[in-house]
Amino acid sequence: MSYQAIYDCSIQDPDGFWGEAAESIHWYKKWDRVLNRMNPPFYKWFDGAKTNTCYNALDRHIESGRADQAALIYDSPVTNAKKTYTYRELRDRVAKLAGALGALGVEKGDRVLIYMPMVPEAVMAMLACARIGAIHSVVFGGFAANELATRIDDAKPKAIVSASCGIEVQRVIAYKPLLDEAISLSTHKPTACLILQRPQLQAEMHDGRDVDFEEACENAQPADCVPVAATDPLYILYTSGTTGIPKGIVRDNGGHMVALQWSMKYIYNVQPGEVFWAASDVGWVVGHSYIVYGPLLNGSTTVVFEGKPVGTPDPGAFWRVIADHNVSVLFTAPTAIRAIKREDPNASYLEKYDLSHFRTLFLAGERCDPDTLIWSMDKLKVPVIDHWWQTETGWPISANCLGIEQFEIRPGSATKPVPGYDVQVLDISGNQKEVNDIGNVVVKLPMPPGCLPTLWNNDARFVNSYMTMYDGYYLTGDAGYIDEEGYLWIMSRIDDIINVAGHRLSTGAMEEVLASHPDVAECAVFGVKDDLKGEVPMGMVVLKAGVMRPAEVIVPELVKLVREKIGPVAAFKLATVVKRLPKTRSGKILRGTIKKIADGEEYKVPATIDDPAILEEITENLTQMGFAHPHE
Repeated sequence: MSYQAIYDCSIQDPDGFWGEAAESIHWYKKWDRVLNRMNPPFYKWFDGAKTNTCYNALDRHIESGRADQAALIYDSPVTNAKKTYTYRELRDRVAKLAGALGALGVEKGDRVLIYMPMVPEAVMAMLACARIGAIHSVVFGGFAANELATRIDDAKPKAIVSASCGIEVQRVIAYKPLLDEAISLSTHKPTACLILQRPQLQAEMHDGRDVDFEEACENAQPADCVPVAATDPLYILYTSGTTGIPKGIVRDNGGHMVALQWSMKYIYNVQPGEVFWAASDVGWVVGHSYIVYGPLLNGSTTVVFEGKPVGTPDPGAFWRVIADHNVSVLFTAPTAIRAIKREDPNASYLEKYDLSHFRTLFLAGERCDPDTLIWSMDKLKVPVIDHWWQTETGWPISANCLGIEQFEIRPGSATKPVPGYDVQVLDISGNQKEVNDIGNVVVKLPMPPGCLPTLWNNDARFVNSYMTMYDGYYLTGDAGYIDEEGYLWIMSRIDDIINVAGHRLSTGAMEEVLASHPDVAECAVFGVKDDLKGEVPMGMVVLKAGVMRPAEVIVPELVKLVREKIGPVAAFKLATVVKRLPKTRSGKILRGTIKKIADGEEYKVPATIDDPAILEEITENLTQMGFAHPHE
């Protein structure tokens, strides 16, 4: 069937479409109805069904003959370690860990907080929780103690699974002192902490609370899978909220499995037995969906990589992993590719590796500028697919669905809405925008399975955050447009649309122009206050490695380029060269924080920032341009 036929079916008959997709999942009890619409916007997929996510990710494949196939490949250039686990080996380790959690009093419905580096045990901990019906909440390893404490107080975990340390390129980060401080700050106290002692650093154990991970697993009885309701939560994943209080995104068991397994086949075109690598972290939604659950539900092999795109040891790290482990499809963030491109603009490291089996590169996490996408296609000689989704949806909203019908790749576009998502572009009053006219991107309710059913213990905030601006629609928070052929173009966050003398302009369009300059590795555009025009755009650019031309020569070229491509209406006159841009650990540029610095507003250092010292550099740079900030 064509994409259009499949898409139309998913919108016109969602019950039939997703009911059929669910047939390949194992259910202890089938659903009473595919979609319960009784209490919008609180929709329930596969209402009445009983299932288990761990059984579907591991045991089901062992029983169907994949016991000795590789399930998980661990590759750690920072510790010089590699290890492969078959489906049977992974299931056995997970069952033991589930038994260890059970021995600590963890039962169905209890929460378990996971605070781990990129090691196989992090994946095992997630699956072990799923096995016994506990709800896991993974917090990115190395998160600040006060931020960890807020998540402990919100989720109220019975137990915490952590490790003695995480390992960066040139340093060891002690996790245990951060965890101890977080528990001392939190009102809720977990009854037990399961600590993985790594050889690089031994953690000091707290008597009566801390338990050695390996010893507990060794002494545990393997736990069987516990049937749970399809609508029961599988996990809580916290994402930063505009109020500073994190939002606990809830993911259910049934709809999540159906959506992810469907996506592996029809979006990523990955077959059971093939190696799929999501170069992310288990602390992010990409790690949940496409390091852990998606590949394993599909019977594929997943890669857990403890390293960086550059510096472990060089810009060829990704190409080495692809070559060593026969990776067919890689999914990463554009920022990772830009880092590689900046260090190795001619892709000379790529020539060292045989990538003949490598089929596709998928990019998501932030908008991919066309220059990065074109560079990737030129060097890798494979399709490079920019696709768009969110922590809230858990899987792609818009993509080039390679398992259905491959469309022409248009750099800058996330191609077309994925089956199940009725994507529309509305103006402020809720009217549909014209073709090619930028507006607020929304999804008509009900959302497909796999998307958040609510926020943890906060139905009111769920409605207020996503459902109140337009009745009957989910507000994505992104701005964009749909062209005459149905391609979706996500241009920026709604907050990043700037108003210059009454003209609504997309910062993403300006970034696209700046990124096309041959000397620019990456960039950010944001609006700064202006007495005459309300706002004017400012650009920050990071130059490629080896560029020797001075900023005084490059900046006027950038201003001229934007003026030529977008026009004088953009009023683009401010640009500066910086050494690096402030980002979250997942690679998103902190445009809002830069804007507050430039505008002289107070700001809170985001908990997810990769390196807070960058903000001092940015402040100094902006001060030199005449923009100052009195932040302490």
